[in-house]
Amino acid sequence: MSNKILDVAVIGGGPAGLMAAGCVAGAGKQVSIFDAMPSFGRKFLRAGVGGLNLTHSEAFDPFAARYEPDAWVTNWLRDFDADRVRAWASDLGIETYVGSSGRVFPEHHKASPLLRAWLRQLQSMGVELFSRHRWLGWKSITDEDGRAVQSHRFLTPAGEIEVISRSTVLALGGGSWSRLGSDGHWVSILAGKSLTCAPLTASNCGFDVSWSEHVTTQYAGEPLKSVCLTLKDPTTGKKLFSRRGEAMIGRYGVQGSLVYAASRTINQLINAHGSATLTWDLLPDLTEKSILQKMSVPQGKASRSNFLRKRLGLTGLKLALLHEFKSDSLMSPASLTVALKSLPMTVYKARPMDEAISTAGGLVFAELDDGLMLKQYPGIFCAGEMLDWDAPTGGYLLTACFASGYRAGNAAVRYLEQQ
Repeated sequence: MSNKILDVAVIGGGPAGLMAAGCVAGAGKQVSIFDAMPSFGRKFLRAGVGGLNLTHSEAFDPFAARYEPDAWVTNWLRDFDADRVRAWASDLGIETYVGSSGRVFPEHHKASPLLRAWLRQLQSMGVELFSRHRWLGWKSITDEDGRAVQSHRFLTPAGEIEVISRSTVLALGGGSWSRLGSDGHWVSILAGKSLTCAPLTASNCGFDVSWSEHVTTQYAGEPLKSVCLTLKDPTTGKKLFSRRGEAMIGRYGVQGSLVYAASRTINQLINAHGSATLTWDLLPDLTEKSILQKMSVPQGKASRSNFLRKRLGLTGLKLALLHEFKSDSLMSPASLTVALKSLPMTVYKARPMDEAISTAGGLVFAELDDGLMLKQYPGIFCAGEMLDWDAPTGGYLLTACFASGYRAGNAAVRYLEQQ
């Protein structure tokens, strides 16, 4: 790069950073995006493997309530909500639709066409893209007119370089999927600037279960469908989470959308009590009474497993889970019924953070003003998953990344104009 001073340097080429850059360029300011990886939006592309769930169609208030802390994220969403996400995608030539679950997807269920169109649009607006630029930190200096600017250091294939900007948007991602660029290396850099970060922890993640060899070899990778997961406070008995859905048996534990949705609560229970008990209703469409009625006919010559399969529709996986956690429950209809409606599975820790879909923790909001600018370092804004918020999968993560980038990018423009 030349020695020119940029209006804005956006550091991080994921959804939040790209959105911020578009806002800045749309205001006629000069902006460049820097990313450590060989290409941009790698985690965004990974999200597209499952069809790219961009956002969710539910009403604003329940949508905003999915976030923690919801007050901060709600402010972002008022400027850039689910409808704005769909309109933005449409402007890029990507039409969306609402699935049966209320989730919103691109028509072709792919991330790459949207990302290509997005990058083309940014470049047409004059945004410069620099890959293989690993951010090493910054120092505050003054330009020849005595105004405060930021000097950033980057490690590139050609060696270390310096980039000077009048304003900066940091959108460095969380701490999961380090091979895609989100490795949390920025935490130590911010700590060196006396900025407080809550520890990064796995979110939307699976949990370790020491399966028997039978379960591992026969059922790893198999979905656990049509179940209900409930979590209760072990001290008070208060119900903390209860939802129907689908999970999956992994080689090293349990995962899937239902577990991801409950992961925040599971982690809170583990932190508070050392463990969490996941209670599974394996037959949520049947009451205990109806199960007992179905079990009341003679078994005859049928094996126990065939009898249960024919009478109750139990799959091999559900039978395996009964054997795994309540082997004595198969002895009588009454004990079997109780186990089917409330099968306990105790977990003690989450799977490694690098396997998680997202991370909680990050730069705390006390360090930021309403425009997501660092109070200690005017002109530097932060956005995306590096901030201390959390949300379930289902389009909520991406929407908040877009919205925070929109908030930070527009605030950076206002900052420049006030200067």
